[in-house]
Amino acid sequence: MLALVLVAIIFDFVRRHPYWSAFLLFLVLVAAAAVLVAVSHQRARVRAEQAERDRLISVTDAMSGAEFEQWFARILAASAFREVRVCGGAGDRGADITALAPDGRRVVVQCKRHSLNHRVGSAAIQRFAGTCREVHRGEICMIVTNGFFTTGDGAQLARQLNITLVDRSMLEMWAWTGVPPTGVLPR
Repeated sequence: MLALVLVAIIFDFVRRHPYWSAFLLFLVLVAAAAVLVAVSHQRARVRAEQAERDRLISVTDAMSGAEFEQWFARILAASAFREVRVCGGAGDRGADITALAPDGRRVVVQCKRHSLNHRVGSAAIQRFAGTCREVHRGEICMIVTNGFFTTGDGAQLARQLNITLVDRSMLEMWAWTGVPPTGVLPR
């Protein structure tokens, strides 16, 4: 009932004062446009600041595993990967992130955020190898860490199974340049 009365008052005002009505409508539209422009600029500034922070590998050292997954998903998206989706968590079966490579192949990523003195070993590579292609249909399988991998058996196994290992130094360069390291996208 109140809404009908309000509509009647507005119509009456517009009928009796068409110029003032047009002027008030113009002011409302200008104010709305100004708000939209301000919000758009604020969002762009926040995105730019986030992108600048994302370029620094050191930010990953204080992150949780879930934050690291989100961070790396942003790196993938900034590197022309499409349909980037974070799916990590309980029951993820080893796939923390899925995406499509620039050439259209399905990418499956396992993220390992550890302290710098903890190295990712062959057990993690073996677990991932068991699900990447068969369960997740990965064409490019990748394990990414903010640290380093153990040398020897794990690295050899990854090469045999065509699993790409991205360690801290490769990840740092990728985050800084926006270009995946050589070997991340096998031909």
